[in-house]
Amino acid sequence: MESYCITDVGRIRSINQDYVFASDTPVGKLPNLFVVADGMGGHNAGDRASSYAVEVFLRSVRWERDKNPIRIIRRSIEKANTKVLEEAKSKEKYQGMGTTMVVATIVKDTLYVANVGDSRLYLIGDTIRQITRDHSLVEEMIRAGGITREEGRYHPDKNVITRAIGVEERVAIDFFDVQMKKDDTLLLCTDGLSNMLTDKEIERIIKEESSLRMAGKRLVEAANRNGGSDNITALLVRLRRNEVKKC
Repeated sequence: MESYCITDVGRIRSINQDYVFASDTPVGKLPNLFVVADGMGGHNAGDRASSYAVEVFLRSVRWERDKNPIRIIRRSIEKANTKVLEEAKSKEKYQGMGTTMVVATIVKDTLYVANVGDSRLYLIGDTIRQITRDHSLVEEMIRAGGITREEGRYHPDKNVITRAIGVEERVAIDFFDVQMKKDDTLLLCTDGLSNMLTDKEIERIIKEESSLRMAGKRLVEAANRNGGSDNITALLVRLRRNEVKKC
Protein backbone atom coordinates (compact mmCIF):
# COMPACT_ATOMS: atom_id res chain seq x y z
CA MET A 1 0.00 0.00 0.00
CA GLU A 2 1.17 3.52 -0.76
CA SER A 3 -0.41 6.91 -0.10
CA TYR A 4 0.11 10.57 -0.83
CA CYS A 5 -1.74 13.59 0.55
CA ILE A 6 -1.72 17.20 -0.55
CA THR A 7 -3.68 20.24 0.61
CA ASP A 8 -3.71 23.72 -0.87
CA VAL A 9 -5.37 26.99 0.14
CA GLY A 10 -6.67 27.59 -3.40
CA ARG A 11 -6.81 30.91 -5.22
CA ILE A 12 -9.54 32.73 -3.28
CA ARG A 13 -9.37 31.80 0.42
CA SER A 14 -6.75 33.20 2.80
CA ILE A 15 -6.92 30.32 5.32
CA ASN A 16 -6.89 26.59 4.70
CA GLN A 17 -9.75 25.02 6.68
CA ASP A 18 -9.14 21.51 5.31
CA TYR A 19 -7.35 18.86 7.38
CA VAL A 20 -5.92 15.53 6.25
CA PHE A 21 -4.41 12.50 8.01
CA ALA A 22 -2.96 9.37 6.39
CA SER A 23 -1.32 6.32 7.92
CA ASP A 24 -0.49 3.12 6.02
CA THR A 25 0.39 1.46 9.34
CA PRO A 26 -1.90 0.57 12.26
CA VAL A 27 -3.75 3.22 14.25
CA GLY A 28 -5.19 1.51 17.30
CA LYS A 29 -6.88 -1.68 16.11
CA LEU A 30 -7.26 -0.41 12.54
CA PRO A 31 -4.53 -1.63 10.14
CA ASN A 32 -4.41 1.74 8.34
CA LEU A 33 -6.43 4.93 8.41
CA PHE A 34 -7.20 7.80 6.05
CA VAL A 35 -9.18 10.93 6.98
CA VAL A 36 -10.13 14.15 5.21
CA ALA A 37 -12.12 16.97 6.86
CA ASP A 38 -13.37 20.31 5.56
CA GLY A 39 -14.17 22.86 8.25
CA MET A 40 -16.84 25.53 8.15
CA GLY A 41 -17.34 28.63 10.22
CA GLY A 42 -15.79 32.06 10.67
CA HIS A 43 -12.20 33.24 10.31
CA ASN A 44 -10.73 30.71 12.76
CA ALA A 45 -13.68 28.43 13.44
CA GLY A 46 -13.53 26.28 10.32
CA ASP A 47 -9.83 25.61 10.75
CA ARG A 48 -10.37 24.71 14.40
CA ALA A 49 -13.37 22.49 13.64
CA SER A 50 -11.60 20.29 11.10
CA SER A 51 -8.32 19.92 12.99
CA TYR A 52 -9.98 19.37 16.38
CA ALA A 53 -12.49 16.87 14.99
CA VAL A 54 -9.71 14.77 13.45
CA GLU A 55 -7.62 15.07 16.63
CA VAL A 56 -10.49 13.77 18.79
CA PHE A 57 -11.36 11.11 16.22
CA LEU A 58 -7.79 9.76 16.16
CA ARG A 59 -7.49 9.78 19.94
CA SER A 60 -10.71 7.78 20.20
CA VAL A 61 -9.55 5.27 17.57
CA ARG A 62 -6.32 4.71 19.50
CA TRP A 63 -8.24 4.10 22.74
CA GLU A 64 -10.72 1.65 21.22
CA ARG A 65 -10.31 -2.03 22.14
CA ASP A 66 -13.02 -3.23 19.76
CA LYS A 67 -11.78 -4.95 16.59
CA ASN A 68 -14.80 -4.19 14.42
CA PRO A 69 -13.82 -1.31 12.07
CA ILE A 70 -17.36 0.02 11.67
CA ARG A 71 -17.97 0.22 15.43
CA ILE A 72 -14.54 1.83 15.97
CA ILE A 73 -15.18 4.47 13.32
CA ARG A 74 -18.77 5.11 14.39
CA ARG A 75 -17.92 5.68 18.05
CA SER A 76 -14.93 7.83 17.17
CA ILE A 77 -16.94 10.08 14.83
CA GLU A 78 -19.64 10.38 17.47
CA LYS A 79 -16.99 11.37 20.03
CA ALA A 80 -15.61 13.99 17.62
CA ASN A 81 -19.13 15.34 17.07
CA THR A 82 -19.70 15.73 20.82
CA LYS A 83 -16.37 17.44 21.43
CA VAL A 84 -16.65 19.86 18.49
CA LEU A 85 -20.17 20.80 19.59
CA GLU A 86 -18.94 21.41 23.15
CA GLU A 87 -16.09 23.56 21.84
CA ALA A 88 -18.48 25.57 19.67
CA LYS A 89 -20.75 26.24 22.65
CA SER A 90 -17.94 27.12 25.05
CA LYS A 91 -16.21 29.84 22.99
CA GLU A 92 -17.97 32.67 21.21
CA LYS A 93 -15.40 32.77 18.39
CA TYR A 94 -16.18 29.12 17.56
CA GLN A 95 -19.96 29.41 17.54
CA GLY A 96 -21.52 27.79 14.50
CA MET A 97 -18.43 25.87 13.51
CA GLY A 98 -18.59 22.35 12.09
CA THR A 99 -16.80 20.08 9.68
CA THR A 100 -17.29 17.39 7.11
CA MET A 101 -15.38 14.14 7.50
CA VAL A 102 -14.68 11.18 5.25
CA VAL A 103 -12.85 8.18 6.71
CA ALA A 104 -11.46 5.02 5.15
CA THR A 105 -9.63 1.90 6.32
CA ILE A 106 -8.69 -1.20 4.34
CA VAL A 107 -8.93 -4.54 6.12
CA LYS A 108 -7.47 -7.30 3.91
CA ASP A 109 -9.26 -6.61 0.63
CA THR A 110 -12.31 -4.82 2.06
CA LEU A 111 -12.57 -1.04 2.09
CA TYR A 112 -14.65 0.44 4.93
CA VAL A 113 -15.81 4.02 4.44
CA ALA A 114 -17.73 6.52 6.57
CA ASN A 115 -18.76 10.05 5.69
CA VAL A 116 -20.59 13.07 7.05
CA GLY A 117 -21.02 16.06 4.74
CA ASP A 118 -19.88 16.51 1.16
CA SER A 119 -16.23 15.49 1.25
CA ARG A 120 -15.96 12.47 -1.03
CA LEU A 121 -14.29 9.12 -1.54
CA TYR A 122 -13.79 7.81 -5.06
CA LEU A 123 -12.63 4.33 -6.08
CA ILE A 124 -10.69 4.30 -9.34
CA GLY A 125 -10.28 0.88 -10.95
CA ASP A 126 -11.45 0.10 -14.46
CA THR A 127 -13.66 3.18 -14.09
CA ILE A 128 -14.18 5.88 -11.44
CA ARG A 129 -16.92 5.41 -8.84
CA GLN A 130 -18.03 7.85 -6.16
CA ILE A 131 -18.55 5.61 -3.13
CA THR A 132 -19.83 8.25 -0.71
CA ARG A 133 -23.04 10.24 -1.15
CA ASP A 134 -22.95 14.00 -0.59
CA HIS A 135 -25.00 15.30 2.31
CA SER A 136 -25.90 18.52 0.55
CA LEU A 137 -28.95 20.46 -0.52
CA VAL A 138 -28.05 20.07 -4.19
CA GLU A 139 -27.62 16.31 -3.88
CA GLU A 140 -31.07 16.06 -2.29
CA MET A 141 -32.50 18.07 -5.19
CA ILE A 142 -30.82 15.76 -7.71
CA ARG A 143 -32.09 12.60 -6.00
CA ALA A 144 -35.59 14.08 -5.87
CA GLY A 145 -35.45 14.75 -9.62
CA GLY A 146 -35.68 18.52 -9.25
CA ILE A 147 -32.45 19.19 -11.18
CA THR A 148 -29.99 17.18 -13.25
CA ARG A 149 -26.50 16.32 -12.01
CA GLU A 150 -25.02 18.67 -14.61
CA GLU A 151 -27.29 21.50 -13.38
CA GLY A 152 -26.17 20.69 -9.84
CA ARG A 153 -22.54 21.45 -10.72
CA TYR A 154 -23.42 25.12 -11.24
CA HIS A 155 -26.24 25.55 -8.73
CA PRO A 156 -25.84 28.64 -6.47
CA ASP A 157 -26.58 26.54 -3.35
CA LYS A 158 -24.09 23.77 -4.13
CA ASN A 159 -22.05 24.56 -1.00
CA VAL A 160 -25.00 24.15 1.39
CA ILE A 161 -24.50 20.91 3.32
CA THR A 162 -27.22 19.08 5.22
CA ARG A 163 -25.03 17.16 7.68
CA ALA A 164 -21.86 18.11 9.53
CA ILE A 165 -19.89 17.14 12.61
CA GLY A 166 -20.33 19.49 15.56
CA VAL A 167 -23.68 21.00 14.57
CA GLU A 168 -26.26 18.82 16.35
CA GLU A 169 -26.26 16.56 19.41
CA ARG A 170 -26.54 13.44 17.25
CA VAL A 171 -24.72 12.91 13.99
CA ALA A 172 -25.99 10.69 11.16
CA ILE A 173 -23.13 8.78 9.53
CA ASP A 174 -23.22 6.89 6.23
CA PHE A 175 -21.20 3.66 5.98
CA PHE A 176 -20.06 1.72 2.93
CA ASP A 177 -17.98 -1.40 2.35
CA VAL A 178 -16.40 -2.25 -0.98
CA GLN A 179 -14.18 -5.08 -2.23
CA MET A 180 -10.85 -3.84 -3.55
CA LYS A 181 -8.29 -5.38 -5.86
CA LYS A 182 -4.61 -4.76 -6.48
CA ASP A 183 -3.83 -1.44 -8.17
CA ASP A 184 -7.19 0.09 -7.27
CA THR A 185 -6.74 3.72 -6.26
CA LEU A 186 -8.70 5.63 -3.64
CA LEU A 187 -9.21 9.37 -3.68
CA LEU A 188 -10.50 11.14 -0.57
CA CYS A 189 -11.09 14.81 -1.31
CA THR A 190 -12.85 17.97 -0.24
CA ASP A 191 -15.34 19.82 -2.44
CA GLY A 192 -12.62 22.30 -3.37
CA LEU A 193 -11.41 19.55 -5.70
CA SER A 194 -14.65 17.84 -6.72
CA ASN A 195 -16.40 21.16 -7.48
CA MET A 196 -13.58 22.25 -9.79
CA LEU A 197 -13.10 19.00 -11.74
CA THR A 198 -15.51 16.51 -13.29
CA ASP A 199 -15.24 12.85 -12.34
CA LYS A 200 -13.85 12.11 -15.81
CA GLU A 201 -11.13 14.74 -15.40
CA ILE A 202 -10.19 13.26 -12.02
CA GLU A 203 -10.08 9.75 -13.49
CA ARG A 204 -7.96 10.82 -16.45
CA ILE A 205 -5.34 12.56 -14.31
CA ILE A 206 -5.02 9.65 -11.88
CA LYS A 207 -4.77 7.07 -14.66
CA GLU A 208 -2.19 9.09 -16.58
CA GLU A 209 0.20 9.13 -13.63
CA SER A 210 1.92 6.06 -12.16
CA SER A 211 3.12 8.25 -9.27
CA LEU A 212 0.53 9.20 -6.65
CA ARG A 213 2.62 12.27 -5.85
CA MET A 214 2.41 13.53 -9.42
CA ALA A 215 -1.30 12.67 -9.65
CA GLY A 216 -2.01 14.61 -6.47
CA LYS A 217 -0.06 17.64 -7.61
CA ARG A 218 -1.77 17.62 -11.00
CA LEU A 219 -5.23 17.38 -9.40
CA VAL A 220 -4.51 20.47 -7.27
CA GLU A 221 -3.01 22.36 -10.21
CA ALA A 222 -6.07 21.57 -12.35
CA ALA A 223 -8.49 22.64 -9.61
CA ASN A 224 -6.63 25.93 -9.22
CA ARG A 225 -6.55 26.41 -12.98
CA ASN A 226 -10.34 25.98 -13.07
CA GLY A 227 -10.85 28.68 -10.45
CA GLY A 228 -9.52 27.40 -7.11
CA SER A 229 -12.55 28.89 -5.34
CA ASP A 230 -12.06 26.85 -2.15
CA ASN A 231 -9.37 24.98 -0.24
CA ILE A 232 -8.27 21.87 -2.14
CA THR A 233 -7.34 18.55 -0.54
CA ALA A 234 -6.58 15.20 -2.16
CA LEU A 235 -5.54 12.01 -0.40
CA LEU A 236 -4.59 9.15 -2.75
CA VAL A 237 -4.18 5.53 -1.67
CA ARG A 238 -3.12 2.58 -3.82
CA LEU A 239 -2.93 -1.11 -2.93
CA ARG A 240 0.71 -1.91 -3.61
CA ARG A 241 3.29 -1.76 -0.83
CA ASN A 242 3.48 -0.87 2.88
CA GLU A 243 4.67 2.54 3.96
CA VAL A 244 3.34 5.45 6.01
CA LYS A 245 2.73 9.06 5.14
CA LYS A 246 1.32 11.77 7.41
CA CYS A 247 0.31 15.33 6.64
